[in-house]
Amino acid sequence: MTAETAGQALAAVNAALNLTCTVLLLAGFRLIRRGEVRKHRRCMVGAVTASALFLVLYLVRFSLTGTHTFEGPATVRRIYLVILFSHMVLAAAVVPLVLRLLHLLRHRRFKAHGRLARWTLPVWLYVSVTGLFVYYMLYHAYG
Repeated sequence: MTAETAGQALAAVNAALNLTCTVLLLAGFRLIRRGEVRKHRRCMVGAVTASALFLVLYLVRFSLTGTHTFEGPATVRRIYLVILFSHMVLAAAVVPLVLRLLHLLRHRRFKAHGRLARWTLPVWLYVSVTGLFVYYMLYHAYG
């Protein structure tokens, strides 16, 4: 297996992890709104796990294949780059937010956790969904 083949396989796995995270975040939100705390916790542990695994595998993929050039037309490229840039900035920002949420939980500060989660959830969802968009654009639409 070449590095390029492995990189493409890892990109597909990472897309699946992004999709998994998105589904778990939405389910977790729905469950906490219903007051189903234990089920919510399971979903959120799954979302954190999927995101952490994504990060590890993304770094492995990057070390194998580096960055990829977007091959689409210039008009689409502009849109792609705006979404990619916002995705990258918010992906970096969501890591400390999630770590803070976990810290608040560990110290049983549920009200503070809930307040921060209201801001973190939309950012985390955006990062997960735009990660799928980036994957699709790079590997399927123009890849």
